[in-house]
Amino acid sequence: MTNSIRSFSNNRDSCKGGVPFFAGFSRWFVHNRLRKLASDRLIICEGKRSWEYGDSELKADNTARISVHDARCYNDVAFGGTIGAGEAYMKGYWTTDDLTSVVRILLKNRKLLNNMETGLSRFSEPANKLVHWFNRNSKSGSRKNIAAHYDLGNEFFHLWLDESLMYSSAVFDDPKMSLEEASLAKMRRVCEKLELTDSDELLEIGTGWGGLAIYAAKEYGCRVTTTTISEKQYEFSVRRVKEAGLEDQVTVLKKDYRDLTGQFDKLVSIEMLEAIGHEFIDTYFQKCSSLLKSNGMMLLQTITIAHSEYERAKKSVDFIQRYIFPGGSLSSVQVLTSSVTRVSNLLLHHLEEIGLDYATTISHWRHRMFLKLADIKSLGYSDEFIRMWEFYFCYCEGGFIERAIGDVQLLLVKPDSQPSINFGIASSV
Repeated sequence: MTNSIRSFSNNRDSCKGGVPFFAGFSRWFVHNRLRKLASDRLIICEGKRSWEYGDSELKADNTARISVHDARCYNDVAFGGTIGAGEAYMKGYWTTDDLTSVVRILLKNRKLLNNMETGLSRFSEPANKLVHWFNRNSKSGSRKNIAAHYDLGNEFFHLWLDESLMYSSAVFDDPKMSLEEASLAKMRRVCEKLELTDSDELLEIGTGWGGLAIYAAKEYGCRVTTTTISEKQYEFSVRRVKEAGLEDQVTVLKKDYRDLTGQFDKLVSIEMLEAIGHEFIDTYFQKCSSLLKSNGMMLLQTITIAHSEYERAKKSVDFIQRYIFPGGSLSSVQVLTSSVTRVSNLLLHHLEEIGLDYATTISHWRHRMFLKLADIKSLGYSDEFIRMWEFYFCYCEGGFIERAIGDVQLLLVKPDSQPSINFGIASSV
């Protein structure tokens, strides 16, 4: 392993903005941390100068290049950590030809990344935590947090989602599958795991834009009750159900999951758990259990974090929570299964990890979004907004590839349930 540094000087003409107050120190701080890069290679270019960190003998596939355009990015990174890096990217202070690779390299060097987060950036941590505290998921807070993301405008999402309008991980049984085919494969897998029949009453917590509810009703003949607290998703889904001629089969509610009543044969919740907050996990599973009949089944798909990182993540705020999903949080598989055991009589029947499928899904979304840039800008969205979403996509894609985060489908069953297919536990995170 080698660590080479090229041409580290104080030339103020290196990039736009020269060296503003604190930037000289911040530059030194950031580069000093990057000297500890232990694997892969990162090249920092600033004007006519460049620095190489990591292993200079590696092939290009293991290398990422960052171009600094404004020295203020060093302040953002030094004092803001990954949130600051994202903010600097949004403002155009730095760019790269492969943002996902930058994320992957930093994740492979976890110790360095944690040092960046616990260095000068600790000074901004109280403010970020305060903002996150105000975004806690009470009933009113949940509505506000959901609106902040999902009510951006249906048109924006529909420009780059596939025809099913599934905003969750698809399942690529074949790498050559299109996004549309993989989304259908995911919905089919969910319904088959639940063993849906035309006699079932299915409850969906988290409607999205109605894709799964309509698919389940059409393909399996079941009756579906689905709920969302997003005003725009509710209005769109009601209209979509009507256009599909399924008003007698699909009921769309605008209710918080905590206010749901009744008894159902099956329950499905796709990537909604991330929005409820750590403090409400027990409440969520207790409620889900109470909504199922004694022989009921529940399919939960949710993004997870490695258990070794759970406590640290629970106490911190990242770019996603600050800018994309206010009030959001990730749990580990162990935390989820412990909660299920503690507050319900649900039993874990099957677990499947699909995190790498999510990386592929996000790659499709990102490319589709960039194909529609002109249309997105015509809707009034700024370049900064678009760069924020690019950072969000690549941040997540890199995380899934490096398995810093995962995505699991858990099949939970009531004691009287007798699933006809014995899946067994497929894998864990």
